[in-house]
Amino acid sequence: MSNGGITCPEYKERLNTAARLVDTAKTQIRQGVLRKKNLVWLELTGCSGNIISLLDGSNPDFKYLISQMTHFIFNNSLSASEGQNAMEQLFSVIGSDYILAVEGAVATKNNGLYNIIGRLNGKPVTALEAVKTLGEKAAFVIAIGACATHGGVSAARPNPAECVSVQRVLDRKVIKLPGCPCHPDWFMGTLAHILLYGEPQLDSMDRPLLFYSTLIHDRCPRRSYFDKGIFAEKLGDKTCMFKLGCRGPVTRIDCPIRQWNEYVNWPIKDDTPCIGCAQFGFPDAMEPFISYNTTREVER
Repeated sequence: MSNGGITCPEYKERLNTAARLVDTAKTQIRQGVLRKKNLVWLELTGCSGNIISLLDGSNPDFKYLISQMTHFIFNNSLSASEGQNAMEQLFSVIGSDYILAVEGAVATKNNGLYNIIGRLNGKPVTALEAVKTLGEKAAFVIAIGACATHGGVSAARPNPAECVSVQRVLDRKVIKLPGCPCHPDWFMGTLAHILLYGEPQLDSMDRPLLFYSTLIHDRCPRRSYFDKGIFAEKLGDKTCMFKLGCRGPVTRIDCPIRQWNEYVNWPIKDDTPCIGCAQFGFPDAMEPFISYNTTREVER
């Protein structure tokens, strides 16, 4: 990743991708080349961790999103409106040019009654109804985080609310940004690309190749230990954590380059294995998160 404090040019280019896209979009909007689009951010069945992650973002930060990139119409946690007014504000975008961002899975049991997001004209509005109504008419739909992209924690066993992904209830393409939570750059970079150029290049699972093209294992700073067969035996060891259950070999995302908390740290740098939160199937398919002696012979 670096040598003597000199950052690899490829890593620097990848790290700056989101910031460059956002800066270009901001400039073209200011110059009148681009027009702001309406943005609706729905929080469905989940922990609201993705909007919190976005609020903690930097370079670009949330301020750009709401003041310079979009008309930020609605978010369950951040909207000042309540009750009837909030629901009227939410559905006011229908008929306009808008982008729908969704975090959280869609509860489908009992026709969606396990997740009510408000009341409109005296009737409950389910998350299922909201995402279907708004998703059918949006210019683009972006599923943000594990729950929205494939069900995630909300759809983990035993899944009493019968939660499913956003894609399962919409008959259209959904751009998917898995992660638990989604890194602010993954969303901001994707949004800026949509504003500038339209849909970004996607892989076969509809993830933007800008961020999801490379396995963590292929860019992990501990890869040399794996190649030499030097494996950690406990948390805190500084060698490869493959034998502790690290999911880096099956998880496509750029965490080793981008890192978190203003680009200063990520799980492996903090001596814990990757748990595969950005891979489809998380968490059920990635459990157990920590394993011991998984590839060693049993002593007799």
